[in-house]
Amino acid sequence: MQPMKQTWMKTVPWVLLLLVLLSLDRMSGQSSPNVVLVYIDDLGYGELAAYGGRDIPTPHLDRLAKQGVCFSASYIPNPPCCPSRCSLMMGQYAQRFGKYGMSRGMPVPSTRPTLAQVMQTRGYVTGQIGKWDIGSANQGPAEMGFQEVARVAPKKRYTSQEMAQMPPALAKKFSSLKGGSKYFCVDGAGETRWLTDYDGDQMVDFIERHHTKPFFLYWSPEAVHSPSIEVPKSLMARTQAKGKRRSLAGAIVSVDDQIGKLLTTLDKYGLRENTLVIFSSDNGANGGEGGSSAPYAGGKGSGTQKEGWVRVPTIFSMPGTLPEDAWYHGMIANFDFYATAASLSGASIPSHCDGVDLLPYLNGKKAKDPHQALFWLNNEPGDAVRRHMMAVRWKDWRLYRKYDKDPWQLFDLKSDPREAIDRAASNPQIVADLSARHAQWAATLEPQAPIPGKGESGGQRPKGHGWETVFLR
Repeated sequence: MQPMKQTWMKTVPWVLLLLVLLSLDRMSGQSSPNVVLVYIDDLGYGELAAYGGRDIPTPHLDRLAKQGVCFSASYIPNPPCCPSRCSLMMGQYAQRFGKYGMSRGMPVPSTRPTLAQVMQTRGYVTGQIGKWDIGSANQGPAEMGFQEVARVAPKKRYTSQEMAQMPPALAKKFSSLKGGSKYFCVDGAGETRWLTDYDGDQMVDFIERHHTKPFFLYWSPEAVHSPSIEVPKSLMARTQAKGKRRSLAGAIVSVDDQIGKLLTTLDKYGLRENTLVIFSSDNGANGGEGGSSAPYAGGKGSGTQKEGWVRVPTIFSMPGTLPEDAWYHGMIANFDFYATAASLSGASIPSHCDGVDLLPYLNGKKAKDPHQALFWLNNEPGDAVRRHMMAVRWKDWRLYRKYDKDPWQLFDLKSDPREAIDRAASNPQIVADLSARHAQWAATLEPQAPIPGKGESGGQRPKGHGWETVFLR
């Protein structure tokens, strides 16, 4: 019996160690990496301190950049908001399913899985908060792979007395909205809340409830889309911005506050190193709000044919897995987020994807750029004229024209980031080569799909408070 006793005595420490490790795993979360994708509306390339901004303090985004990788050439292949989001969630050029312009309400193909559906197949709890604007009226987030969808809280309603005390321009705006606020909501306790802050609390709630399971959380706030006229003075006072930019700056400060909540919550549960945080924007800055695309020209509204509309700030952060306080200068697109998250979860990248897994490039395992060239094409007849565009980005060159009938223009973005000098005449071979590449790419696309009727939009989120749960493991 003595040998058996000695064997048991030797085994006990290992049994205890295994139990401790299992307990720690349950306490700190899971081994499968989490993914949090934050997709801001209309955030320009030049707004954040990490990208050269000087008048808006963003300490939490600064921390995210310090603990991760900033991309200098991150692109939106299908601006603005609706096509950008479709490209993001489908992992491909939206033109591959016939979406060439805004075309709100146009369905995304049900035969190709969304990023959320791919993550769900890997056992992830999937959650969505904020703006959707994807697919047809019956393709809401709950129908497209998200198991938990944050309900839309009721908007604050301005009374006629409140509007009478507003500046005339402000009163006119809210009168057109029938007294409904864009950025103030009413929470479950009946209190009026700043919507961006309310969304941040929902992010915290989702992570706290699911910190022991692998999760994919997609937050796409209304911020910082126009109009910013409701931004509280307390937020504006935290910036050094001047003029009309002051309101936008306050909205960006509020976004930064929510990133602080996110990072604090991940730290609380020991998930920071096991979570890939992706932060990006759906298109470039809105000049009408004082937004900045510096050092590039253009953006939303006016200048939509220039670089500043399609190049956006993007940060990847996952300490211990990705480099820290680093820059990556290879060209990427928002459809790469899909491929990267899918690969991180252990899933195969679906064959329909144009995106690639970016992690090997960031870690130096792959030396070439993820994409040698990127392409743009919006010739949808019913779309706003200002959004029509044909373009190619290759090396430092940007080839562009508005319509088929127009001559190509060529710009050297390295020496001329504001695209002031057309170099097409002096570089005919580059124009011929890139225009041929654009034609070859366009030949692989599907024809334009039927354009939905005016006023149609992507599937809606449920209204109320809390969460709509579709399926939970």
